[in-house]
Parts: sequence; C-alpha cells; structure tokens
Amino acid sequence: MIRVLLYGLGPIGVMMARQLAARDGFRVVGAVDVDPAKVGRDVGALVGLPRPLHVKVSPDARNTLKQTKPDIVVLCTSSSINAVMPQIEDVLKARVPLVTTTEELSYPVRKHAALAKRIDGMAKRAKVAVLSTGVNPGFVMDALPIALTAASERVESVTVHRVQDARSRRLPFQQKIGAGLTPEQFAREASRGTIRHVGFAESITMIADALGWQLDRITDDVKPKISATAVASEYLAVDPGFVAGIIQDGVGYRHGTPIITLHMEAYLGAPESYDSVHIEGVPKIDMKIVGGMPGDIATVSVVLNSIPKVLASAPGLQSMRSLPLPSYFAGR
Repeated sequence: MIRVLLYGLGPIGVMMARQLAARDGFRVVGAVDVDPAKVGRDVGALVGLPRPLHVKVSPDARNTLKQTKPDIVVLCTSSSINAVMPQIEDVLKARVPLVTTTEELSYPVRKHAALAKRIDGMAKRAKVAVLSTGVNPGFVMDALPIALTAASERVESVTVHRVQDARSRRLPFQQKIGAGLTPEQFAREASRGTIRHVGFAESITMIADALGWQLDRITDDVKPKISATAVASEYLAVDPGFVAGIIQDGVGYRHGTPIITLHMEAYLGAPESYDSVHIEGVPKIDMKIVGGMPGDIATVSVVLNSIPKVLASAPGLQSMRSLPLPSYFAGR
C-alpha cells in the first residue's frame, strides 16, 4: 500500500484524490491546502466521494508531513518553478519523494537550469527522487514521440499536433486559454505570459536531447482563435468575435531549419479532438489518437502511474526521459 500525501486540492488535486481512492495499492494519508474553505474538511467529503477518507485537509505542510509519514507527495499547486520552490523544499527536507504537475519542472535544463540544479541537489541529499509530469508536458507531446522514434533508422524531423475541444476541460484550463476574452484582452494577457500552454520549450528540449540534437533556438508563439459563432461550455459563453481559445506553435531549430514542431489548438467548439505524431525519416511514422488524450483524466493517470517508477528511481531530479516509461499500475 503506497501512502500518498496530496499537496494542493484544486481541480486536478481533487481528481487525484478520487482516482487514488478508487485504486488498489494506494492510500491517501494526508492533504494540504491553504484555502480556508477546505481546511479541516474530510478529503472524501471535499472531493465528493460517498465515504469519508478519515483524512482532514491541513494548511501546515511541515506538520502534516511529519505526522502522516507518506511514501510520496503529489504536488498540484502551480505551473511555475519559482512558485513551488518553498513547497518542494518542505517536502525534500522531510526526505519524501515527490511527483508534481508543475509544467516548468518537466524538463527545466534549458530555461531554469539553476533551479533544476538546486532541486536535484536537494533531492540527492534527501536520497529521494523528484518528477514533474502529466499528459502535456510529460507524455503526449514529448515522451510519446520519443518512444515512437525507437522504431526509426533515421529521424529528420518530429511534428506533434494536439487539437482539443476545450468545452470538456476544467474551468481553470478554459480561463488559461483565454476563452471569453475580447481580442484586445487576449493580446494584453498573452503579452504578460498569463495565457499560453506552459511546457513547449521543455517538451522540445526533451525531444532534442533524447535524439541527440543540439538546437540553435526555440520559438513559442501564441495567437487567439476567434469564434465565428456563439459557443458555450458548462462554465463560459463565447459570442461571435470573441476569443474561443488559443492556437500555439513551438518550434525547435537546428542549423537554422525547423526540426521539432509542436502545434496545439485548444478552443471551445473545435470540430475534432485528436493527437497526432509525424516522424519524418526512415521509416516515416504517422500516429493519430482519434478523440485525443482527455487532458484532465490523462494528467492524473500519468502522475499516479509514474509513482512506482519514482519510488524505484535513483535520487535526484528525474524526467520522463530519464525514468522507465510508466504503464498502468493496478496496485497488485
């Protein structure tokens, strides 16, 4: 029985709790969140389970770590490494392994090398492993195309497309892609970096390193998808002329040539959801997942299925490239 402490009970943390409660081999032993509306509540009741888990939410991470003695912490609080650093430090001071959904930590060797080195050192001193993963980054736009190149004699370029009808996603995701904003509001928020998919640079760098390619530069461009018709989700309504979501392109260049291309469309009302990988080389490889990977369910599943690999890993900051590829973990 793997003892899990949940750190952060937003929409993804809530889904983590539900899936953990339904799986053999896992047990939720602690929960941390600073939201006053959640503190003191039983996790089972908070996440809508039909039974209590007899675990109350606490705002005090250090004390909860000491009292519950988890085998691993699942951290779901922020996309930013800087924002989660104090939380990671608390976990590693308690000498507990960690899996997080912090996108910037999925492969931080290029953009956040100094912080990556710091976390790696703390984890090694604590003799535990740290991993950041999810569906994207972590799997569908990096680990999956890397795995597909195992069948290649030669690879010339990698192109990944991810297209999603965002009506099925959680509210924070719909807000992160700018759904419901005017084009002017979108441009302002995009310039601040608050509207975009976080992780393209990390995924591109992971693919390049796995294939032994030295990149000249990486670009990451975001533009709005303007709705031509009225469209609505459970949470938001978008009128014609307003923003339904984003179109984002990340490109890695080698010797001035685009060699890794990640294209993402996430907007309310997309006519088809799918994920595809095209590997130009010998042989040519084309893969398409009809309907696409369901972002929220897949994120939770990738994280939880990676836990056994993290517990068996060497100490330090790991990635989906350095760990054995995870698979479904039944717990028995």
